[in-house]
Amino acid sequence: MDIDLNADLGEGAGCDAELMALVTSANVCCGVHAGGPTEMAATLESAKRHGVAIGAHPGYADREHFGRRELTLSEAEITALCVAQIEALGRSATVRYVKPHGALYNQACRDESVARGVVAAASARNLPVVGLPGSVLEREARGRCGFVPEGFADRRYRPDGSLVPRAEPDAFVHDPDEAVAQVEWLIRTRGVRTICVHGDDPRAVAFTKAVRAALLARGFTLQAFA
Repeated sequence: MDIDLNADLGEGAGCDAELMALVTSANVCCGVHAGGPTEMAATLESAKRHGVAIGAHPGYADREHFGRRELTLSEAEITALCVAQIEALGRSATVRYVKPHGALYNQACRDESVARGVVAAASARNLPVVGLPGSVLEREARGRCGFVPEGFADRRYRPDGSLVPRAEPDAFVHDPDEAVAQVEWLIRTRGVRTICVHGDDPRAVAFTKAVRAALLARGFTLQAFA
């Protein structure tokens, strides 16, 4: 079975070079919630060198909170925010998909207005969006643009399929064996096609190596969905 392994890169976390050699898709920060032109250019060059698919990773213009604070924007403002970032990345690379970042991702997965704004930006460029299976974002994408169901190796889930908020205790999975067991569950019961590992964790490289090795050992083929 094919599965994609993605990471959020270009955010200035310091381990992008090591992670790029391990993943099959890179969610590239568009220089708004973090990073900038230098980080973006370096990430794109590295992705090209490793044959990694490139996706736009638009987020809120809130660097102080790394794009992880929820904001109240209109649907039109969400669309404009995403379009500007997708276009900025698209001037230097072939963008294959859109994955919202942080608070924008979480809101799009449960709020119709935010989801419609993200979908409008993606569909205008004929790009699929990445999000949680069974979410509002998936529903709003239906018939308008492609949708790629995503699971997380390093985040815990609530019974309703949403992610446990970062601020809550035990929100993260640190043990690679537990992470792989969760990934297998997500693939087989939730139909996910891409698995995310976060690049801003100090343990990201070792964790991703372990998850990648375990997936290969279990017979999965790592290949970009795009």
